[in-house]
Amino acid sequence: MIRIADLFAGIGGVRLGFQQAGQSFAQPIETQCVFTSEIDKFCHITYQANFLEEKIWGDISKVKSDDIPDHDILLAGFPCQPFSQAGLKKGFDDTRGTLYFEIERILKAKQPRAVLLENVKRLKTHDNGKTMRVIMSSLESSGYKTIEYSVLRARDFGVPQNRQRIYIVAFKEFVPFSFPKPLNIPTSLGDILETDVDDRYTISDRLWAGHQKRKIQNRLKGKGFGYTLFNEASPYANTITKRYYKDGAEILIEQKGKNPRKLTRRECARLQGFPESYHLPENVSTAQIYRQFGNSVSVPVIRAIAKQMLVHLQKPTHRDNNLQYQVIPHQERRADYDQLRLLESQQSIAAPR
Repeated sequence: MIRIADLFAGIGGVRLGFQQAGQSFAQPIETQCVFTSEIDKFCHITYQANFLEEKIWGDISKVKSDDIPDHDILLAGFPCQPFSQAGLKKGFDDTRGTLYFEIERILKAKQPRAVLLENVKRLKTHDNGKTMRVIMSSLESSGYKTIEYSVLRARDFGVPQNRQRIYIVAFKEFVPFSFPKPLNIPTSLGDILETDVDDRYTISDRLWAGHQKRKIQNRLKGKGFGYTLFNEASPYANTITKRYYKDGAEILIEQKGKNPRKLTRRECARLQGFPESYHLPENVSTAQIYRQFGNSVSVPVIRAIAKQMLVHLQKPTHRDNNLQYQVIPHQERRADYDQLRLLESQQSIAAPR
């Protein structure tokens, strides 16, 4: 059993990806979420509708380390606005940026065996790379020996969205971890679009006129900002963000004989790779659903990363006909670790499918 702590949990996309990864092995690896923290009250409703948690903790900065159960993996898609291209990019000077150090506090106190962090791709270059250096140094000082990061794109993993995010993986041991390779599966936005859509998703004449006016003005100023139209033939859409509820400019769907429309609630879930079984509570407004999925993760990307992580965390053995798991041995010397990485690249060692 792999115990998970889900920080900045949102609506559970990272946790869901890990659960799916564990079940994808020939001998499934069970996961148990022992701690969940999320500050948004509307996310609580959606999360509990899908995971039936007895308790979701709120502001992580107000949670004592002793109140957090021991766990094997810490998951955290920590607030991205301080590092985002669309934000003010204040980084650690933004109070939301300093929430990273709540992760550090918990890592030092609980010492989970592995960590997965997710953020916007700009984190890699923010403040001329200083922010990433601080995070890497923080993980090293917390006792993590294997630390890798990579920017992955959702549409490389079967999701019709051009979403790029940075993922940081850390292990307490030296292990030859490598990020998953693109699946090279063609994507089509038509695969996630509904055919019978309520007119309430069609934008108003006033909003449509405003979109067109702003796009012309921006083009005259040499700016590329403005609405973008898509249809069922589009291979993929732009990145959905938490601001999508405002006007839907980044992803508008063409309609014959009428104004374009926003994505439906279910289409937002599909665009992030959530399964059809994922419940969208009726007592959560569509505006909040847009914010939640705009802030969430691409589940198939998380699933692919999680499979690679689980390979190095555990290997199956049989005992008394009950499936047990044994930790992969610690590599005694860094030279051994480097050699394993070289062999992996040469022999293309892959995780179980």
